[in-house]
Amino acid sequence: MTRQLPLPFNETETYHEEDFLCAACNELARNWLDRPESWSNGRMVLWGRPGCGKSLMLHLWARKFGARVLQGGSLRGLPAAPVTAIAVDDADTVPEEAALLHLLNAAAEAGHPVLLTGRLPPARQLHGLADLASRLRASLAVEITPPDDELLHALLFRLAAARQLRISPAMASYLLQRLPRTPAALREAIARLDRAALAAGGKVTRGLAAQALGDLLALDFSDRLLSNGHSPTHPQLL
Repeated sequence: MTRQLPLPFNETETYHEEDFLCAACNELARNWLDRPESWSNGRMVLWGRPGCGKSLMLHLWARKFGARVLQGGSLRGLPAAPVTAIAVDDADTVPEEAALLHLLNAAAEAGHPVLLTGRLPPARQLHGLADLASRLRASLAVEITPPDDELLHALLFRLAAARQLRISPAMASYLLQRLPRTPAALREAIARLDRAALAAGGKVTRGLAAQALGDLLALDFSDRLLSNGHSPTHPQLL
């Protein structure tokens, strides 16, 4: 059989309704996202571990309510006064806190709701500006909790189907028992398996998985259950 060489490509993050899976871990967030008029001071902070689906939910909300999406890591200076609802993804990464404070004040004055995402609840975030910390702590804060087995199983098969990658039930169980229990880790694993299977010109086997995912599968059980939500080997996947 002729081996195919996988071409390098850039993974582009996309946010589509069909990519979202309703589950118990995001039920509370879904309920509150539908009622921005009930948010404390017109603001909501959606928080949870990296890869839990915060950005996807933020973009879907922004699309539904016609909100302008801003990236926290790019927020500097004095943002223009908002004329619509505002969604700030990764709001806990803003390089200039005064910019976020100005945006929150302007949105409140104009009566526009603001949705923000972050890895920690406002009460546990560290801010140099007392006024910003106060406004964030006075906002509604909702957590997306860790996914359950049913959600991870459904997500694994959906990710594989999107790449036309065939994963047997036995292989799915093998992966779910050994990979970090986060959507981000599953996305990375399926992307690697897809490239490995294409290069090998065959199906996904345990041998191929062990070779392609060796560093991910090497994470021991204690790594996957660290209470702070970070792996010393792969913090970006947790």
